[in-house]
Amino acid sequence: MVMQGSPDFRDSGLEFPPGFVFGSATAAYQIEGAAHEDGRGPSIWDTFSRIPGKVVNGDTGDVACDHYHRLDEDLDLMKSLHLQSYRFSISWSRVIPEGTGRMNSAGLDFYDRVIDGLLERGITPTVTLYHWDLPQALEDNGGWPARDTAEAFGEYARRMGERYGDRVQTWTTLNEPWCTAHLGYGSGVHAPGRQDPADVLAAAHHLNLAHGLAIEALRGVVRNDPDFSVTLNLHALRPAGPTGAEAVRRIDAVGNRIWTGPMLSGAYPEDLFADTAKITDWSFVRDGDLDTIRQPLDVLGINYYSTKLVQMWDSASDERAVSGNAILAGNPWPGAEDVEFLPQPGPHTAMGWNIEPAGLMELVGSIARAYPELPLMITENGAAFEDTVVAGRVHDVERVDYLRRHLTAVHRLIEAGVDLRGYFVWSLLDNYEWAYGYAKRFGIVHVDYDTLVRTKKDSALWFAELARTGRIPE
Repeated sequence: MVMQGSPDFRDSGLEFPPGFVFGSATAAYQIEGAAHEDGRGPSIWDTFSRIPGKVVNGDTGDVACDHYHRLDEDLDLMKSLHLQSYRFSISWSRVIPEGTGRMNSAGLDFYDRVIDGLLERGITPTVTLYHWDLPQALEDNGGWPARDTAEAFGEYARRMGERYGDRVQTWTTLNEPWCTAHLGYGSGVHAPGRQDPADVLAAAHHLNLAHGLAIEALRGVVRNDPDFSVTLNLHALRPAGPTGAEAVRRIDAVGNRIWTGPMLSGAYPEDLFADTAKITDWSFVRDGDLDTIRQPLDVLGINYYSTKLVQMWDSASDERAVSGNAILAGNPWPGAEDVEFLPQPGPHTAMGWNIEPAGLMELVGSIARAYPELPLMITENGAAFEDTVVAGRVHDVERVDYLRRHLTAVHRLIEAGVDLRGYFVWSLLDNYEWAYGYAKRFGIVHVDYDTLVRTKKDSALWFAELARTGRIPE
C-alpha cells in the first residue's frame, strides 16, 4: 500500500466518496449530568471522582453538560452541523441501576428520546454500549476482572437490543477497552482506580468476552440487519534506537494484539503469554471463550490521537522518560514494565499529545493490511486546545488545522484503497475529560460550565461545511 501526497497534510477541496459518513461522538458520563435523577444508579466514575486527588479540581460528572435536560437543544445543534450520524453511549447504570436485575423506565425512556430525536432530524444513531461507566454494584462484586461482569454485560446488551433494535443502525459493544483494563486496573488513574497487573489481564479477557457475548445476544434479538462493531484505541508505535523494535513488540502485544488477536483472529498472541507468565497463568480463559469472542464484525472502529515513541529502559539510568501522552501511577503495561516512552517533537495539543496525521495513516494502514476484508471507521479523532469565547466567537485556528490535516490523511487512505466508511470528530461538546475534569476542551462546540451556554467554535462551522458538501473546505 503506497501512501502519496504532500507531507504537510493541509489539502483543501478533496472530495470524499458518496456514502462516507461524517459524524461526532460523545460519552454518557462526560455530557449527560443528572447523575442522581430519575432512578439512575451510581457508576464507578461517580465513586472515583469523589476520591480526593483523583480528578483535577475534584470535578465530577454530576452536571457535566446537562445534556439530559438539554437534549432537544443539543439534537437541534447536531442537525445544524449537518451531522449524518451521532455516536453516543448508553449509561448502563441509568437503564439498569445495579447492572443486573430491574430496569429503570425513566432511563430507558431517555434513550428512546435520544434515538427518536435523531431519526426525526435525519441523523443515524450509532450506539456504544460501554464507555467506561461500569455500575458501581458490579465493581463491588469484582468489576471487570470477574467473569460475572462479562456475563452481566451480555444480558445488558440483549435488553438494549430488545428495546432499541428496531431503530439503531450500528451497535458498538465497547469503547477503548484498553483504557478500561489498563488505566482502571493497572495505573489506577481511571475508575475504579485499582493497581494490579494481574487484574489488568483478567479484565482484558473479560472485556473481550463481554464483547463476544454482547454481539451474540444482539444477533438473537435484533432483526433490522444492523452493523455490529467494537471501537479500539490501538497504539501507533514507533521504535527508538537499537532496542526500539523489542519495545514496540512488547507494547503491541499487551496494548494492541491483546484485543485484535482474540476479537479478529480467535487467539491471544503467544508472545503475550510469554511476556506475562510471571504475572498470571491465564487460567481465566475457559474452553469456548475464544470462539465466543471472535464474532464477525461489520466494521471496526479505530480511535486515533497521537503516536508513541518507545525503547527498552536502560536500568542503569537514573530516571525513565515518560511521554506527555502517558499518565502513570501504577503499571498500565503488564509484561512491558521495562519499556520507556520517549518525548516526541511538537506541535502538541493541550494534552501534551503530539500532532501527527502520518501516524493515523500508519496505524490504519497496518490494520487494513492485516484484515483486508474488514471495513474500518475513524470513530474518534480530535484535539484539546485552550479555547476562549471572544465577542461570541471561538476562533480555534489550531483545531481547524488539526482536523484538516487528519481528514487529509483519511482521504489519502481511501485513495490508497483502504475501506474507510466514516469519520467521527471527538467531541461534539466540551465535556468532562475524566481525570482531567473540566480542564481540557475537546469539543467543536464550546460549553460555558457556569451557564451551560453552547457556542459553535470555528471548527464546528468548518466541520459542518465538510459534512454538508463532502469536501474538505478551503
